[in-house]
Amino acid sequence: MDSLDHTKFPLISLIPLRELIAFPSTIISLLIGREKSINSLKYALDRQEGLIFLGIQKDQLDESPNLNSIHRIGLIAKIEKESKQEAGKYRVIIKGLERGRILESFTDTEDDIDFVKVEILSEVRDRKDAELELSIKLQELFESYLRKRLVNPKDGYKEISTDDLSAVSDIIASVINIPLSVKQLLLGELNVYNRAIKVYNILKKGVLGVNDSRAKQQVFKHDDSDSGEDEIEDYKKKITKKNLPERVKKYADEELNKLSKMPLYSAESSVSRNYIDWLLDIPWTVFDINNINIGKAEKTLDEDHYGLTKVKDRILDYIAVLLHTKKPVGEILCFVGPPGVGKSSLSKSIARALGRKFTRISLGGVKDEAEIRGHRRTYIGAYPGQIVKGLKKAKSLNPVFLLDEIDKLNSDFKGDPASALLEVLDPEQNMEFIDHFLDIEMDLSKVFFITTANSLSTISHALRDRMEIIEISGYTEKEKLGIAKKYLIKKRAEKNGLKNNEIKFEDELLLKIINEYTRESGVRELERVIAVILRKITRHIVQDKKKYSSIAPFILTEKLLIKYLGAPKYGSQKTIGIGEVGVSVGLAWTQVGGDILIIEARLLKGKGKLIMTGRLGEVMKESLATAFTYAKLKLEELDFDTTKLDKYDIHLHIPEGAVPKEGPSAGVTLALSIISLITGIPVKSKFAMTGEITLRGKVLPVGGIKEKILAAHRYGIKNILIPYENKKDYEEDIDKDIKDDIQIHFIDNMDELLNLVLENKLVLKNINNKILKTSVSVGVH
Repeated sequence: MDSLDHTKFPLISLIPLRELIAFPSTIISLLIGREKSINSLKYALDRQEGLIFLGIQKDQLDESPNLNSIHRIGLIAKIEKESKQEAGKYRVIIKGLERGRILESFTDTEDDIDFVKVEILSEVRDRKDAELELSIKLQELFESYLRKRLVNPKDGYKEISTDDLSAVSDIIASVINIPLSVKQLLLGELNVYNRAIKVYNILKKGVLGVNDSRAKQQVFKHDDSDSGEDEIEDYKKKITKKNLPERVKKYADEELNKLSKMPLYSAESSVSRNYIDWLLDIPWTVFDINNINIGKAEKTLDEDHYGLTKVKDRILDYIAVLLHTKKPVGEILCFVGPPGVGKSSLSKSIARALGRKFTRISLGGVKDEAEIRGHRRTYIGAYPGQIVKGLKKAKSLNPVFLLDEIDKLNSDFKGDPASALLEVLDPEQNMEFIDHFLDIEMDLSKVFFITTANSLSTISHALRDRMEIIEISGYTEKEKLGIAKKYLIKKRAEKNGLKNNEIKFEDELLLKIINEYTRESGVRELERVIAVILRKITRHIVQDKKKYSSIAPFILTEKLLIKYLGAPKYGSQKTIGIGEVGVSVGLAWTQVGGDILIIEARLLKGKGKLIMTGRLGEVMKESLATAFTYAKLKLEELDFDTTKLDKYDIHLHIPEGAVPKEGPSAGVTLALSIISLITGIPVKSKFAMTGEITLRGKVLPVGGIKEKILAAHRYGIKNILIPYENKKDYEEDIDKDIKDDIQIHFIDNMDELLNLVLENKLVLKNINNKILKTSVSVGVH
């Protein structure tokens, strides 16, 4: 095509296709969700004027296909339109341009993009005199094909607006329901007339159930093995060789008998063929042998992950039971914690420690029940659900199966996938799990299921009840330092072709990176920052190889750090008022870890209203109302005339107003800010607190204690107040080095808190609010 300047882009980014083959002269809609495919899409739009190469995967279930698992012949296409969808996916409209063959390929590991060097394949047109007649016949037969399937040719398919035989055959091939392997053969057929004859023959089989003998000779003269009889015999041999369980073999034999009576390329035969293929591909009798010991497993877990003692202990307990009982049993765990703490990678380590296969599916954004249970075979294009696909990919019936981001499940009119998971994750039911597509009982009781979540709040109680919850908290500064030195630097150095003796990071600079260039509970951002630094270092070493050798390693300095990363993004702490009236510091738990909340209170003339800003949730608003009532009751105990407050409004604000805030744990902090504001008594600096408050001033326990304490420590706050009933959480979850660096105060009621945190004791003579001074002068002795 004249519009395709192939020399302009010698390398084109690749998007692998599953369950679909695109042809020239067609326009298709794709939903792109895999990270590498999204990277290729963005590169094509930014750097290649929308030019892309579409190649079909050899294995349709491969979630991470490499360049060797893509068919060499594919389609050079142009991205016409793109729009962002839910869960970070993209909907794109693509126009097919030319057939192409991959000559060379490579992966850019830094940007995670596959590139291909492509040869444009020229078509052979040796029967031009007969093309128009065949084109007309092909279009007429296509209309008959559509009518037979109860489809009005004008509904759902645009009328073919050309008589060009190549375009007509490609458009029809893209629409008709035939196996992907056949479509791939049609895509690779460069002789236009021969390709059209093959499409004509397929259509005629679909319409009449018969085949034109002359057409058949041309279609199959090079490949006699495609005959129906050979295919049936081939399936019989596969079924016998596979040694399927008797109940599964019964279904396979029945379906094969149906297939033998169908036209070879009919839509119905495609459905039967697909069903038999799935029955043969599932590892019905394959189990990984547990050749493990506790010592080796413990070593494996320690090699891959720093800390995480509780999780490792739980896995070692499981292995001990497995070795003692000598019976393969399943397990259902749920790892809950902020992003970047190693939930997903830990699952892979567990598989390695157990000597089992590992498979993963992402549940983020899934809203269709069929994604779990599969589609019934009555639907065109039906496939099994993700559970069956995962087992096929693992090639084992007892793998470690990761259900990632279970808290991100959605539901709509297509059903509730969370409800479908109830059967999958119930040990009493999953031994008889039925996928709608297979319609055969499957035993999932020996699968080691692991789910991950950032928060339990969006997971239904019924689903939570079926899982053993293991909380993975954020890392301390010391743990991050250890992870960076032992894992992250080594991992990123290898990716950049560096050896350990070529680079040197001082602990002091690593701590500066941790505290001033990242602010997270995990280490994901820390790894990205280290990757940036190492790329810069690699460039320096390449430019001056004589200076930086194995004898004289590259030493990162603070000056170079600022040059590479710029000025620090974060100070040592947020702006915290020192001895300010009406300003207090609370502790919060979020899905990305712990954080601090600065709560500001101010008094202004008004009508006694309580103004709340900072995007507060309903529970937090109720907590604020409780705190306000408690504060007034407490002041009345001191003979303070609270009726004067009716002439003033109290405005409470929590900064970072774009961030939603929810929960009752800021109750004590809100009450403190209000009391400090009304009394004029400043709050001591470097104090942070958490706890739910009652109208009587009792302080109730809250969650996320470890994350909150780590957040306070990260911001340099040494005095921390937590509910007395959370004492056990503190003693069990907080490391000794953190305990040694902070002063913890356990409080049972607000009186204890006020005595600790207010600059002056809360008695009437110390109340010094200039605005309300007329109201507090009464009764002073």
